[in-house]
Amino acid sequence: MATVLVTGANRGLGLEFCRQYAAEGWRVLACCRRPETADGLTSLAAQYPHVSVLALDVADFTQIEQLAAQLHDTSIDVLINNAGVYGDSQERGFGQLDYSAWSKTITVNAQAPVKMAEAFLPHLKRGDKKLLIAISSLMGSIADNSSGGSIIYRSSKAALNAAMKSIAIDLKEQAVGVLIFHPGWVKTDMGGSKAPLEATQSVAGMRHAISAFSLEQSGSFVKYDGTPLPW
Repeated sequence: MATVLVTGANRGLGLEFCRQYAAEGWRVLACCRRPETADGLTSLAAQYPHVSVLALDVADFTQIEQLAAQLHDTSIDVLINNAGVYGDSQERGFGQLDYSAWSKTITVNAQAPVKMAEAFLPHLKRGDKKLLIAISSLMGSIADNSSGGSIIYRSSKAALNAAMKSIAIDLKEQAVGVLIFHPGWVKTDMGGSKAPLEATQSVAGMRHAISAFSLEQSGSFVKYDGTPLPW
């Protein structure tokens, strides 16, 4: 049975990844900060016995290490770094930036996925697919930025893209691949109700790209439908 690990799995894209992979018969390791309040995951685990709900706050690197040790004998085919925060606010734009929020956002959005890659590399190397996924954003593209604003979020996703590109190069000889996604503007708590894309469509597209992935694509930054994006 193929295995996927998903961070930030309690809602939005993370929960939808878990739903779709569970329905396809995958073993799902669904990670979130508070399993006791993750009603959607609890229902999913009751429906599918191969879904495990695991406590993980990705901002706590000790917790990442502990979970990797707990799962030391587990092979992981696909690791999806989905957990993320926005960080910006209309009240604290340029001139009044919240530097504490910026630090937290960098930790969750950029550093934590790198720590996950370090901690779970042995698990990925034992898997068949050997694929590390980062859920980024087109807002992390420097070339695409024509509107400014969102300094905290943009910089965190640009940092994530740069780190994942380097990891892709570093791990290629070990046959571990990396794919960086812009999931589109999706109706989630972060994306809001005006977003044009449903989570089901976004995740289905990303899963198709994951299924079709080859190592030659490692380090690519793509839209949910596989279309290449500018850095």
